[in-house]
Amino acid sequence: MADSDIRGTVKIVGGGPKKVLYTLRTVKRIGLKQSSRALKSQNACKACGLGMGGQRGGMVNELGEFPSVCNKSIQAQSTDIQPPIPGAVFTHSLEDFRQLSDHELEHLGRLNTPLFKAADSDHYAALNWEEALTLAASRFSTTAPARTFFYSSGRSSNEAGFTLQLLARLYGTNNINNCSFYCHQATGAGMKSTLGISTASVKLEDLQHADLVFVIGANPASNHPRMLHQLKNCRDRGGHVVVINPAREPGLVRFAVPKSPRSMLSGGTWIASDYVQPRINGDVALLNGLGKALLEADLADQSFIADCTEGFEDYRQMLDDISWEAICEASGISRAEIESIAQRYARSERTIFTWGMGITHHLNGVNNVEAIVNLALLRGQIGKTGAGLLPLRGHSNVQGIGTVGVKPLLPEDVFRHIESHLKVSLPRDPGKDTLACLRAAHEGNMDAALIMGGNLYAATPNSHWAREALDRIGFKVFLTTTLNRGHITGMESSESLILPVTARDEEWQSTTQESMFNYVRLSDGGIDRLEGVMPESHILCELGRRLLPDGPVDFDAFRAHDTVRAAIAAAIPGLEELKDIGSTHQEFTIKGRILHENRFPTDSGRARFRLTPLPTGRLTAEYPWMLASVRSEGQFNSIIYEEQDSYRGTDSRWCLFMNREDMDTLGLCEGQLVDVLSAHGKMEKLSIKSFDIARGSVLAYYPEANRLTDIAHDPRSKTPAFKSVPVKILKSAP
Repeated sequence: MADSDIRGTVKIVGGGPKKVLYTLRTVKRIGLKQSSRALKSQNACKACGLGMGGQRGGMVNELGEFPSVCNKSIQAQSTDIQPPIPGAVFTHSLEDFRQLSDHELEHLGRLNTPLFKAADSDHYAALNWEEALTLAASRFSTTAPARTFFYSSGRSSNEAGFTLQLLARLYGTNNINNCSFYCHQATGAGMKSTLGISTASVKLEDLQHADLVFVIGANPASNHPRMLHQLKNCRDRGGHVVVINPAREPGLVRFAVPKSPRSMLSGGTWIASDYVQPRINGDVALLNGLGKALLEADLADQSFIADCTEGFEDYRQMLDDISWEAICEASGISRAEIESIAQRYARSERTIFTWGMGITHHLNGVNNVEAIVNLALLRGQIGKTGAGLLPLRGHSNVQGIGTVGVKPLLPEDVFRHIESHLKVSLPRDPGKDTLACLRAAHEGNMDAALIMGGNLYAATPNSHWAREALDRIGFKVFLTTTLNRGHITGMESSESLILPVTARDEEWQSTTQESMFNYVRLSDGGIDRLEGVMPESHILCELGRRLLPDGPVDFDAFRAHDTVRAAIAAAIPGLEELKDIGSTHQEFTIKGRILHENRFPTDSGRARFRLTPLPTGRLTAEYPWMLASVRSEGQFNSIIYEEQDSYRGTDSRWCLFMNREDMDTLGLCEGQLVDVLSAHGKMEKLSIKSFDIARGSVLAYYPEANRLTDIAHDPRSKTPAFKSVPVKILKSAP
């Protein structure tokens, strides 16, 4: 859909006065003094990986832009600035807690004392810290390391993440994983196979020089709102934004950027120049079609291809062998529209490709990423300022957690550097990714787990299966700030210990975080809100001291973050500046990742074209509709801040979005109740909501829709297919 068509159909504008008023209401609820102190402090934002805050100031990004803040930042702060949960609340049973919504659980308050649930109990009871730490160390000391795993979300610090993986490996296991296996692991695998890097090839500054930005399989208007300012700037200077998404998300059509008076007063900035709506998982067909159109029109950059790449002839042959009929059928997009977008791309001098989990959450997620890279290589749109690749990361430090080693296997040189610096010996067994650990748990082969942050239950596909898997782990210890469904589900017949931790701006020492632009920030911490919480790194060192009293590492010394940062700097290439950041306060971009020259860190020094065949069909006569699970404007990952979704016009999360013509085909009307069934689960009495989405595609909210998803996964990234679930739709019984 071209710009003129988009403007003629807009109904809802993203951002704008409603978001400003929401922010004001939230600030009023948590208190102006509290919120001002949190937002102005020198701490990195707790929300998405776009990044802001740190030593430049709480509402400033690495370009010095002020105010750099959004409702996601406010939402994250509002959760942390809560009073403690009253002790009387825990007289209630787990079943009572399960009756609460995710929103209600999140807003019970902050955890302020360790809690324990025995295997034969249905209540949590308070412990003191000595009792809790002794219990945790006792359970792990009597468990075989191979029957345990250690997990981290992306909101933890680099210091806590490095300490976690070091503790686990010294304890004797490489079953170390993080939430990226459920989100952008396909990005890392796809970029590594093509470019030799696994993170963004551009800086934030590059977005100021691009004249074309692709936004593929992502909804930054809801999930990375400050990204819309960059897209607005691109449009303002005459550039273009091509959105590729099965659903026509209102915030990507028009968005009133709160920090821009002109954008607010004009009723919003037009974001998408072209809005292309392939059917769910039609992306690789569309991307291959764009490549085919460029080659047929002789619009490839042959000099760049000859000088800087390999594998091009095989790629060309693959595209020659795929017919236009197959491409159009698989993508749901006409040849004329594909050729039009290809011409738009060919006219660009500097293009940045961005994407989200609409690309990675498929059985062919790595192929999807490689198809994007192929398209960038075809026009030489990498290796120069203002052009390149930008995966839109979720959690604020999910990239940093991976960088510092929270994953099963490290590069051999990193293993050696850690061993040399700390005079230790580390195991080299392959270890298990996130889903593999839960599969082992479901089979009865996991006895203990340490889960640092996040909501592993809600993040895992096939909710019934996930509950069984978690409950079959005899002992689980959670490090968290608030209660979520993962603390009351999946421990019905097992032990659960909850340890309350400091939020980022409450840390006792400074910590570091890494943005999606490979930029490392320093957070001061230091805000004192609660008496009963401890920093994650402090807890991990206490466990290390008790669990490995005669071990080779002095975990008492590791309580000092400068000691941890020295170890990280010695072990991980590109992070050498981290060693002294506590004293210099100099934030930095990690060396060797930004590609502004045509040299690639591959074995050959060349970028690689990869073959990206069209995925085989998964729809059947029994399950003829393809469902994707999506986030709402009022949530962040699995955290539900608001029940309503102002952009999609819903007041409830229990709904199914569907194309109007498809509704007519099934004889359904707005608001009618339906049951949605997959081969793995069922959602009953969802309210039908008409939405501008590709024919044959439907949407439901995550994590509620996880009961429909399968544990089948992309074989290369191990990422489940949260966004391509074959389903059938039936009218609900009266």
